[in-house]
Amino acid sequence: MHVPQWIMQEQRSGAPWPSLTHKNKLKLKNMEKLKLHSPDFTQQNIAKLAELFPNCVTETREADGTLKQAIDFDQLRQELSTSVVEGPQERYQLNWPGKREALLTANAPIAKTLRPYREESVDFDSTQNLFIEGDNLDALKLLQETYLGKVKMIYIDPPYNTGKEFIYDDDFSEDTQSYFQRSNQKDEAGQRMVANTETNGRFHSDWLSMMYPRLKLARNLLRDDGVIFISIDDNEIANIKSICDEIFGEANFISILVWEKKKKGAFLSGSITNIKEYIVAITKNQAVFPGLIGEIARSEETYPVIKTTNTRGTRTIKKGILSKFREDNHFIPAGSRISSGNMELILISDMVIKNRVLAEDVEIESNWIYSQKLLDQYADQGELYVTQDLYFRRIVTEPRTKKLKDLLPMQGSKGTGLTFKYSDDLFSDGWGTNEDGFDELHDIFGLQSIMSFPKPSKLISKLILSATRNDNESLILDFFSGSATTAHAVMALNAEDGGKRKFIMVQLPEACDEKSEAYKAGYQTIAEIGKERIRRAGQKIRQDNAGKEGIDNLDIGFRVLKIDSSNMKDVYYTPDAVRQSDLIDHVDNIREDRSAEDLLFQVLLDWGVDLTRPIAQETIAGKTVWFVDGNALAACFDADINEAFVKELAARHPLRVVFQDSGFAGDSVKINIEQIFKLVSPQTEIKSL
Repeated sequence: MHVPQWIMQEQRSGAPWPSLTHKNKLKLKNMEKLKLHSPDFTQQNIAKLAELFPNCVTETREADGTLKQAIDFDQLRQELSTSVVEGPQERYQLNWPGKREALLTANAPIAKTLRPYREESVDFDSTQNLFIEGDNLDALKLLQETYLGKVKMIYIDPPYNTGKEFIYDDDFSEDTQSYFQRSNQKDEAGQRMVANTETNGRFHSDWLSMMYPRLKLARNLLRDDGVIFISIDDNEIANIKSICDEIFGEANFISILVWEKKKKGAFLSGSITNIKEYIVAITKNQAVFPGLIGEIARSEETYPVIKTTNTRGTRTIKKGILSKFREDNHFIPAGSRISSGNMELILISDMVIKNRVLAEDVEIESNWIYSQKLLDQYADQGELYVTQDLYFRRIVTEPRTKKLKDLLPMQGSKGTGLTFKYSDDLFSDGWGTNEDGFDELHDIFGLQSIMSFPKPSKLISKLILSATRNDNESLILDFFSGSATTAHAVMALNAEDGGKRKFIMVQLPEACDEKSEAYKAGYQTIAEIGKERIRRAGQKIRQDNAGKEGIDNLDIGFRVLKIDSSNMKDVYYTPDAVRQSDLIDHVDNIREDRSAEDLLFQVLLDWGVDLTRPIAQETIAGKTVWFVDGNALAACFDADINEAFVKELAARHPLRVVFQDSGFAGDSVKINIEQIFKLVSPQTEIKSL
C-alpha cells in the first residue's frame, strides 16, 4: 500500500495528521475519479427540467446545511397549466399507497457492482451473452450506463400476484442518501422475496410498487424502436396496462395478446374455465416502431385499391389492363355508379372494355388507397385488373409482411409441436402450451416439475422473431428470467435462422423449496436452475442441428456476473466521515477480498463499456494490464506505477485508461501522468479509482 510522501513527512515531524481538507492535499494533482455508482436519475431529471423551465429551478438547504438544486413544483404546475393553479386538482391517474416511494427507489443511485464468475460461465472470453445473478432492480440500475437505449426486445414473466407467490421485498422507507449508503452493504439476496398473500392489506399496492420502478428503468434500456412483452393473467392485467400507459405513454401501447396456454382447464375450476394468459406489448416510440411481423406471405394474392374509410378523390386508371368481367366487350357511360355493399365508384369518363382489355383511360371518383403515381406503376407492371364486378384489384407477387394477430392459439394450420421451427408463418404450428413447457424441462433435466408453470421456449422464440425478423443481431433482455426460457429461445431461434441475437438474463438467487424436486436434485436456487438450463439447452441445440452450416459458431455461452456491494470501501463514497486516526487504513480504498478482474468490471460499468467485450491480459514493464476490446480501455491496478511504465502504456494509445488511486510509486508520477498522456496519446481519457 502506497502512503503519499507528504503524509509520512508530516507524521515523522510530529505534526498532527492532516484532515482531508488540509492544504497539503492540493500537492497531488486531482485526477478525475470514477463515480462507481449507478446514475442519480433525480438529479438528471432536475437538469432536464431546468433546460425547459429555468424559472422553476430553486435551491433547498439540506439538514447538514448544504445547498442543493431542486424544483419549485408550484411554479412548474403553473407553467404546465392554462389557468391559475391554486391547489391540488383531481385528475385521471393510477395511484396507490407507496407510489411516491417506488418512484424514489427507481431514481435513487446504488453503490453496487457486478463481479465476474468465470468458473460458472460458458465460453467466458468469447460469448456475447450475460447471466446476471441478483436483485433485478439493482441489475437494471447497474445496466443504465452501458445499455441505455440498446435493447431491442424485453420479455418478462413476473409474479402474477395470485396470492400464492413471492414478490420482491423492496424497502421504500428511506431517503435517497440512506438508500444509497445501505446499497453498499452486503445482504443475502435470496431473502429479498416475501410472500404476498391476499390477507396483506397492501396486496395490489405492494405488487405495483415492485413493478413500477423496474418497468421505469427497463424503459430506459429499450431502443426507440424496441418492444417489451409482459406475461400476466387476470389478477393484474388492468393494473399492468395502467402503469405501462403511465411509464411508456398510452400512444405506445401495441396490444394485449391472448395466448391459449393449455388444452383444457382445471377440473375444479370455479366460475369459469381459464385456458388463456395475456402478453401485454408496448413499444418505446410508436413513431419509429416497425410493428410485429406475424407472417411473410410469398404466394400470389390480390388486394383492393379502394377502402371505404379512405378520403374520396379522383384517379385515372390507364388503358391496357386486363379485364375479368364476364363479357369480353362492355361499355359503361360517364356518370354511372358502380356499387357493392358500402363500396362505390363514380365514373367521370366512359369505361370501355374490348377483348377483355380496358381500351381507354378511365377517370373515377372513389375512396382510393393508392396515389395516382402508384396506380400508374401497378398498371404499367401488369399488376392491376378489372374484376368480375367492374371494380379494380391489385395483383401482388413479391414477398410481403403481415402483422402479428393478437390471438396466439396452441394449434396452427399445420398442427402443433413442442420444438420451435423457423417458418414464414408464425401461426402454422401453434404457439405452444404450459404442458409443452413442462415437457421441455423434463427433456432437459430428466425431472418432473422442476419449475412451476414454465413457458414453452417456442412461445418466446416466436415473440422474438416477430420483433426481430429483420434485425437478427439485436439484444434481448429478460429480468425475471426464472429457468432462463428466454435464453433457450434466443439460442433456438439463432440456430434456425443463423441470427446473432444476444441475451441478458437477470435472476435473483431465490432459494428452492427444500421439498421440491429441484432441491432434491441439487439445485439450491432458481438462478442455478437457469444457468444449468442454458448449458444443457445450448449443447442439445448444437447436437440436434449437427451438420448444419454455421452451427459450430452458434453462441451458446454466457458470462456469469453477480451483484455485490461495491469493490470500494465506504470511504470512497463518504470521505468526510473518515477519522484522522484511520487515515492510513483508508489510503487503499478497495475492499481486501476483491480481485483485479472485479475492479475491471466495475470500471466497465462506470464507463459504459459493453460487458461482453473481449478482455485480454498483458504484461507491460512488469505490470499487469487489462485491455478491453483492443484499445477501447486499458486498466492497471498494480502498485508502484512509475513513469517508465506510464510512457510505455501511453504509446499503445488506449482510448481510456484507469489506475488505482493508491498505486502510484510517488507523488510526482501522479502529478505527471496526465502530462505524459497529453504528449504521447492526447486522445486518451484518464481516471482513477
